[in-house]
Amino acid sequence: MTIQRMDNVGVVVDDLAAVTAFFVALGLELEGEATVGGPEVDVLVGLEGVRCDMAVVRTPDGHGRLELMKFHAPAAPAAADRDAPVNAFGLRRIMFAVEDIEAVVARVRPHGTEPVGELVRYEDDYRLCYLRGPEGIIVALAEKLR
Repeated sequence: MTIQRMDNVGVVVDDLAAVTAFFVALGLELEGEATVGGPEVDVLVGLEGVRCDMAVVRTPDGHGRLELMKFHAPAAPAAADRDAPVNAFGLRRIMFAVEDIEAVVARVRPHGTEPVGELVRYEDDYRLCYLRGPEGIIVALAEKLR
């Protein structure tokens, strides 16, 4: 048996509305929203008394999804360093292929996005940019040049 595909990546957030709006402005599409909880969820995630709001956003081609989750119960542990550099341990960034990198950067700027470094040209193949969005989420953008 082999893996068929990667279905989604889960991201726990504090301000679900702001993070969802950021990813929609980036160009992802809202697939759905739900509130989950109950004994089955408790057993699945190994916590008790889970109550969680979620939003699923997907890439326009339908192949990539993020499951954005706001846990109301149980209380979350202290947040990690939201300003951690890109070389900190753990999942540090999400990369998206884009057509017009400047237009995407301009679209997400009103959502509190800050550049991590500078927009660079990688050889003659790509233009790349790292952005820090809401709650410290790092998003990388790649525009293919040829």
